[in-house]
Amino acid sequence: RTGIPSVSVYGRNKKPSAAQLQDIDVVIFDIQDVGARFYTFISTMHYVMEACAENGIPLIILDRPNPNGNYVDGPILEPAFSSFVGMHPIPVVHGLTMGELAGMINGEKWLRDEVQCDVTVIPCKNYTHADNYALPVKPSPNLPNDHTIRIYPSTCFFEGTVISEGRGTLHPFEVFGHPDLPGDYSFVPRSIEGMEMHPKFKGDTCYGKDLRNYVPDAGWNQIELKWLLEAYAAFPDKQQFFKPFFDLLAGTDALKKQIINGWSEQEIRRSWQSDLASYKQMREKYLLYAD
Repeated sequence: RTGIPSVSVYGRNKKPSAAQLQDIDVVIFDIQDVGARFYTFISTMHYVMEACAENGIPLIILDRPNPNGNYVDGPILEPAFSSFVGMHPIPVVHGLTMGELAGMINGEKWLRDEVQCDVTVIPCKNYTHADNYALPVKPSPNLPNDHTIRIYPSTCFFEGTVISEGRGTLHPFEVFGHPDLPGDYSFVPRSIEGMEMHPKFKGDTCYGKDLRNYVPDAGWNQIELKWLLEAYAAFPDKQQFFKPFFDLLAGTDALKKQIINGWSEQEIRRSWQSDLASYKQMREKYLLYAD
């Protein structure tokens, strides 16, 4: 209706080209993130920063609260496992707003050829990382509510396995299952316009767990691995459980190996702590808001 041109930076065209940026004076980035490394809005920001730096265009980031910004957890991404679902050596739950992460990307020289983007961050008012922020608008179709956003860093790992992560239902990432998995809950994935058209096991009955009412006793302050470990233990064909995509989501092949080798959740979590301590120290340099 307006005649304003619209260019997608999703799918094949992830990075704005010089031609697409021609005659652009300034780029404004205003997108709601959810604080998980594999939620690809931060990868889009990386490519936008890189394109702006290469074309001499300033970038203004209108910062927004991080609904998972109150904790830091998970394995640190290793460079060998870099992809669009993980571009930076940060943990799965990074504890940064988009503006803070942009500062880290610039400060640690993570853009290609170490180019620097001219970034101005318009900060949030009256926000701290400890705030329990409820998103007024769902950030994407498959994260439709606050509970899904909170549990997503834990259940998204199922996308890298043979287990359905609930896509094709009205409760993605809040339920999981498989036709061969024992469980007291069942669902049938189907095509849902605007959410998921080609889910795993479309039309088949999957058995597993319903996590819609799950709230951790200590609050949302860590990634929960128990469901992934339980599903692996219960699944009959262990060799088919993991898909290559799992290592990209985890940012390492260590987590898969630990699960296969029977490590407990406590043992796995202990293996993260040294890297997380180093990351938290680096993170402090880029914080715009108190913890």
